[in-house]
Amino acid sequence: MEILNNVNLASLADTVISLTAAFILGGAIGLERQYRQRTAGLRTNVLVALGAAVFVDMANRMGGHEGAVHVVAYVVSGVGFLGAGVIMREEGNVRGINTAATLWGSAAVGAAAGADLILEAIVATVFVLAANTLLRPVVNTINRKPLDVPSVEVTNTLHLIVDSEHQKAVLTAVTDMLEQSRYPTHDLEVRPFTEDEVEIEATLAATSVDGDELDALIARLLALPPVKQAFWSPSTTD
Repeated sequence: MEILNNVNLASLADTVISLTAAFILGGAIGLERQYRQRTAGLRTNVLVALGAAVFVDMANRMGGHEGAVHVVAYVVSGVGFLGAGVIMREEGNVRGINTAATLWGSAAVGAAAGADLILEAIVATVFVLAANTLLRPVVNTINRKPLDVPSVEVTNTLHLIVDSEHQKAVLTAVTDMLEQSRYPTHDLEVRPFTEDEVEIEATLAATSVDGDELDALIARLLALPPVKQAFWSPSTTD
C-alpha cells in the first residue's frame, strides 16, 4: 500500500517539529493581535502559519528543496487574497492593512518553519512582533501631529452653505480669495443642500496649508451675506 510506503518516522518527527514551531510562533504573533482586538487574532494567525508550514513541509518532503521553493511562491500570492479579505473601507478610510500585513508575516514565519528553518522563523517572529509593538509609540506620536503643518500632505476642502440665488457670486469670491491666498482650487463642486441653499465644496490643490490663513479666509467668507455656514477640513484619505 502506498500509505505504508510513505511512512517515514524520521520525516514525521521533522514535520512535528516544524508544525510545532509554526504553531508556537504563529500563536505569539496572534496573541499580540488578539490583545489589540484586531480582526485577525490568535486563531487566524496560528492557522495561517500552520497552513503555510504544512504546504512547504509537504513540498519539501515530496519534491525536495526545489519543490518547496515553488510552494513558497504560491503561499506568498495565496495569502494575499486572505489579507485582502480583512481590508475594509469605511467612510473613505481604509482599515485592516496592518492586519493583512501581519497575516503575511505569519505566513512567512510558517513557511520558514515548514522549510526547517526554525531559527530563521524565530527571528522573523521577533521582527513581526517588534513592528506591531515597538513601533506603536512612534506611530502614535506622528499621528498626534496637527494636520495643518507644512510637513503633512493632506487633502484640504472648504465647505460653504450659501443662498442658491447668490451661488455664482460666492463661487467667484471664493475663487478670487483662494487665488490671492495662493491656494488655487483643484476641484469645485456645487450640490443642493436645502430648497433655497446649496453646498459649495472647494478642494485645494495644495497638500500643505497654513491653518491660521485658512481660518482667516473662512472668517472673511462668513462676512459675506449669502454665506450661511463655512468651514474647512483636512483629510488624509487619497
